[in-house]
Amino acid sequence: MKVLQAVIAAAALGFAALIIIAVADGSFSEAGRWLISEPWGLVTLADLYLGFLLSAVIIWFFEARTLHALLWILPIPVLGNVWTAVWFVMRLPHLRERMARR
Repeated sequence: MKVLQAVIAAAALGFAALIIIAVADGSFSEAGRWLISEPWGLVTLADLYLGFLLSAVIIWFFEARTLHALLWILPIPVLGNVWTAVWFVMRLPHLRERMARR
């Protein structure tokens, strides 16, 4: 379990570094305009937000539909899958335990 948590954490850190590089190097608004002007850009955005929604559903049910769940879910559209990865790293052992009981 620790190895998987470390892999997820490393991937999240790498992805966060890519975000920082992209923000420092380019124009977010220009990239956004290009992305929504291309069919595959729209597919990519739809896929991204579907992933956000699915992650939010998992978090919502796992966190017992409480205010605590909303504190994890609401930042997802802004912070993206880096935030979801943080949740997974922190909750993975508990998630595994719950799934093993079923």
